[in-house]
Amino acid sequence: DLLTACDIYRAKAYRVDPVPHAPDQFFAYIAYECDLFEEGSLPNLTASIIGNVFGFKAVKALRLEDMRIPFAYLKTFQGPAQGVIVERERMDKFGRPLLGATVKPKLGLSGKNYGRVVYEGLKGGLDFLKDDENINSQPFMRWRERFIYCLEGINRAAAATGEVKGSYLNVTAATMEGMYERSEYAKELGSIIIMIDLVIGYTAIQSMAIWARDNDMILHLHRAGNSTYARQKNHGIN
Repeated sequence: DLLTACDIYRAKAYRVDPVPHAPDQFFAYIAYECDLFEEGSLPNLTASIIGNVFGFKAVKALRLEDMRIPFAYLKTFQGPAQGVIVERERMDKFGRPLLGATVKPKLGLSGKNYGRVVYEGLKGGLDFLKDDENINSQPFMRWRERFIYCLEGINRAAAATGEVKGSYLNVTAATMEGMYERSEYAKELGSIIIMIDLVIGYTAIQSMAIWARDNDMILHLHRAGNSTYARQKNHGIN
């Protein structure tokens, strides 16, 4: 007896097309049975789709160009709790683009000077500022200090301009416990938005998305690390 129904669970390549102007490259269309994937789990989905297969010696290079996910499986993911419409409502900005910027240069700034940059940028006309991906909690500026001075700058700029202002506070940390602590503190201070870095991983991203939904916070994902697998045209992910 067979231990598994291979005909059902085996991936099926149902179409292969040559890549135009690249004689040694092909587009392969591959179908997977939905039962192969745990519901609502990005780590399990990606472990199969972009897992060890990308290191097989049978292929010189492999690139994921697109994925079509069945609606039934897609509905097992909660999706983002907020979107651009909610952000516009929170910022009270309609009928025009949102104007934002990232604090640069930022490495080496103290929390007080960082907050001063936030204040001056928002008072000067920006709708929001944001932390950069590598601003977490370094010796020159600990996260709690940055959060306090950023919120002070936001509140002062809002009072001076009569407009709603904001700043994306990066809560990325070494552990989930650390990110939850920073997120809770940002919420206590009155922030309406937090941000995380892509490099924290799929499990952490999904966990933070659940926290943001439960706490009515806007969550921004910074694409830090994306180019390590998206920049090459013949290997990685589109």
